[in-house]
Amino acid sequence: MTDTLPRQAGAAEASPPSAASSRVDLGDLRVVHTRHWFRWSIGIVVLFVVAQFAWSLVTNENYEWDVFAHYFLSEPVLQGVGITLALTVISATIGFFLGTLLALARLAKSPLLNSAAWVFIWFFRSVPLVVQIIVWYNLGYLYPTLGLGTPFTTDFWIVEFPTVQLISAFAAAILGLSLNQAAYSAEIIRGGLLSVDQGQLEAAAALGIPPRRRLTRIILPQAMRSIVPNATNEVIGLVKGASVVFVIAIPEVFYAVQVIYNRNSRVIPLLLVAVVWYTIITTILSIAQYYIERHYARGTVRVLPPTPVQRARHWIAVQWARLGDSGSSPPPLAGTDAAPLTTAAQQGSSNDAKFGGR
Repeated sequence: MTDTLPRQAGAAEASPPSAASSRVDLGDLRVVHTRHWFRWSIGIVVLFVVAQFAWSLVTNENYEWDVFAHYFLSEPVLQGVGITLALTVISATIGFFLGTLLALARLAKSPLLNSAAWVFIWFFRSVPLVVQIIVWYNLGYLYPTLGLGTPFTTDFWIVEFPTVQLISAFAAAILGLSLNQAAYSAEIIRGGLLSVDQGQLEAAAALGIPPRRRLTRIILPQAMRSIVPNATNEVIGLVKGASVVFVIAIPEVFYAVQVIYNRNSRVIPLLLVAVVWYTIITTILSIAQYYIERHYARGTVRVLPPTPVQRARHWIAVQWARLGDSGSSPPPLAGTDAAPLTTAAQQGSSNDAKFGGR
């Protein structure tokens, strides 16, 4: 009897604590973030280089920003920008139209069409663009007149034009840029068509869909995901490649700034004018590329990824919700795996449920 009470007391002391005493407050736990020292070091170096360059842009008087501002919206420069855009739009339209026909000819079962398309692509990819433009501009030396008439003769009894009047400087630039672009875009389009699974074409043929509808409704929309990035690169290259037409004195933007700095010797600020205009055009094309790619991604993903504008709006909504005292939280961003924002009240209730609290 003497040992009973001490053993019961010891058993009481060894009994597990109650559920209320075992509750853990997650707010007292220390969160230790992973430290990426190498990443931070590289980031600091990059930030320093960018800051140093930005400081030099402001303090270096040789940039002559007043001259840049004076000529940036001047009439000759704006006319040059307009001509550059016109050359790009016309040449890209003709080039990709001919490129589509060449790509289809390369995929055709006809040996004649296949060989002719291959020779065209081989030739125009072999000759430099500036040489092509100069040859088209001086075509009158080879063929003084062009027209229609008796085959294999120079008797143009139907219609006849002097070559110099028919092929102006602008027409020569369009011919050179378009045919050169057609050769490169043909291979881009052909690669995109080949990227589509052959089973898609076989299934469409088994359903009795006509060949033209197979191409336009089934094959081409799927191939556009592979075509658009490379095609945009070609268009951006065409914007900058249009600067080579200065050799035939077409006043595009680069030629316009050349004429101006040859008169006033302000080379750097006027070259910066051309650089900024090319950058603006390229930026607009890059934004268009993003939305075109997003459009053609609808058939491959269940939910389209959010745009940068949608991401920015969601981030602002999350930060605003964190500042408020309400228990509501913004919905998760569509197209991402991010969980909705958890407020303090929701976190506390989940802790109580997990650790045995009320």
